[in-house]
Amino acid sequence: MAGASGRMGRMLIEAVIAASDDMVLSGALDLADSPALGQDAAAFAGHTSGVIITADLHAGLANAQVLIDFTRPDGTLAHLTACRALGVKAVIGTTGFTEAQKSVIADHARHIAIMMAPNMSVGVNVVLKLLDTAARMLDEGYDIEIIEAHHRHKVDAPSGTALKMGEVVAAALGRKLKDCAVYGREGVTGERDPSTIGFATIRGGDVVGDHTVLFAGIGERIEISHKSSSRATYAQGSLRAARFLAERACGLFDMNDVLGLA
Repeated sequence: MAGASGRMGRMLIEAVIAASDDMVLSGALDLADSPALGQDAAAFAGHTSGVIITADLHAGLANAQVLIDFTRPDGTLAHLTACRALGVKAVIGTTGFTEAQKSVIADHARHIAIMMAPNMSVGVNVVLKLLDTAARMLDEGYDIEIIEAHHRHKVDAPSGTALKMGEVVAAALGRKLKDCAVYGREGVTGERDPSTIGFATIRGGDVVGDHTVLFAGIGERIEISHKSSSRATYAQGSLRAARFLAERACGLFDMNDVLGLA
């Protein structure tokens, strides 16, 4: 696990130790200045895993088959370089990558199997399928807005999940999100361009993750929403992705592949 002392890292470690009989925690990685270095990776949960949290990538990955990484883009790219050298597969839940960074990941996927998705939740990925259908049927006369809310500690905006929702809707409408997205409104903006997809971002408290796509027409509104109450759903989706990669030697996959929705 990367980011072993973080909120998501701990949820993943607990999922492997307490809820998985076909997986073993083999390594736990964290930043070089983390106060958790040298501690047992499961100490936070009152367990003893025998795995010590380390900042040494090669030591942490030495006995691993799959790395699960929910960290930051620069950290994830460094981890993937080590994974490629050691032949370790990777499940990536990190968001906020630039297009150039995504190209680097695609290059790594020529050598190792990588599953990358902005959201590992089974429910969110079902919602993405619903959005594709809705957008194709509501392609005229409906304004589309995406509203997302997350906890105060999230560093990127809009969320990777919100952007993925926008990409799915835009593709269903025959557009590219980069050409029609509006990420903020302030002052006298003029009337809304009906071809745009708007985003609104909320940050506060301990909100795990709420996403709503609004199709606003004349006389009616259709809302497709997903609300997360626990990171456990992301953890279980990640373990499902790790199992999927066990049978793959290389390639870049997403949750549609994992869930058989592709």
